[in-house]
Amino acid sequence: MNIQIFGLRKCFDTKKAERYFKERKIKYQFVDLTMKGLSKGELLSVKAAIGLKNLINPDAKDYKKLNMDHIISESGREEMILNNPSLYNTPIVRNGKQATVGYVPRIWELWQVKE
Repeated sequence: MNIQIFGLRKCFDTKKAERYFKERKIKYQFVDLTMKGLSKGELLSVKAAIGLKNLINPDAKDYKKLNMDHIISESGREEMILNNPSLYNTPIVRNGKQATVGYVPRIWELWQVKE
């Protein structure tokens, strides 16, 4: 497995995701979204796995401020989240072409079985 966890240090679910992989001695790479967001390629890969709608947090502080509810085009929404990582639902956990948003150990367990 090649696990990447994109999240925020203060996010409770991100901490739980890190703990899940640590407890099972599964190596992972943590990417702090306040320091570095997803690259365009990473975004496209994650979007293909779970959909753009699931990546965007409508409760984020910047969601209303950036008028995300008025941006209809998918390319416009992609551009906004690439430039504003605070809009992501977290954690985003990636294993190659597979990805999840939030704390979903039942799916991560399936990844381990396939290895």
